[in-house]
Amino acid sequence: MKKIFTFAIAVLTFFSASAWGQKGHDVTAFIAEQHLTTKARIEVAKLLEGRSMVYWANWLDNASHTPEYEYSKTWHYKNIDADQTYEDCTLNAKGDVVTALQSQTALLADTTANINARRLALKMIIHLMGDLHQPMHVGHASDLGGNTVEVFYFNSKNKLHTIWDTQLVESAHKWSYSEWQYNIDRVSPETEAKIAEGDFDSWCKETYLICNNVYKYFTPGIKVSYNDIAKWSPVIEKQLLFGGIRLAHVLNEIFK
Repeated sequence: MKKIFTFAIAVLTFFSASAWGQKGHDVTAFIAEQHLTTKARIEVAKLLEGRSMVYWANWLDNASHTPEYEYSKTWHYKNIDADQTYEDCTLNAKGDVVTALQSQTALLADTTANINARRLALKMIIHLMGDLHQPMHVGHASDLGGNTVEVFYFNSKNKLHTIWDTQLVESAHKWSYSEWQYNIDRVSPETEAKIAEGDFDSWCKETYLICNNVYKYFTPGIKVSYNDIAKWSPVIEKQLLFGGIRLAHVLNEIFK
């Protein structure tokens, strides 16, 4: 029984550290694939050895829990406490989602670098661009990005971070990742260009501002129900779409 309990705790810890859940990352990666230039598509396919971006979309959530890639555990988020602003927050010495994306895109763009290092950088970028757009990945350090904030999802006790990872996405629409792309990826070229403006810092700050509203709305003990899903579904749709379009933009710029 002790072994079973220990395993259960480990599983819960693992899933609470994940971002967007599998569906959200798959959607972001699939949207990005639809917006790659021909040149970028060819280069991405070479580095991923023929596998799709969706195939690797969730890989880092598993890999960060292995000894080989443990260094990347802090790369999935950027903590900003309630008494801090985006500009003056305490930086994590081990890195965060913004500094990780900056370093990994620089590595991917370096054609003199080892191809395996560039391949790894691409896999990380695919995942981390999803993380960058998940509001609770810019949450408070004091509550581990909402992982200690208890809420009720209908009648089930859960964590604020977890419902943003999975439950809200799955409840918003019962779609496959390709159906998500088909239904929300319908902006004009002009709007797409506007979405792609900025950089990792400005995009993360957008997510941070959404996160502030999430904390105000989802107070501890709140019972989340149908009205709340309806209210926040457009935000989820926007963040998944923006994450995908911006991921494509980053790769198109690197490989142009």
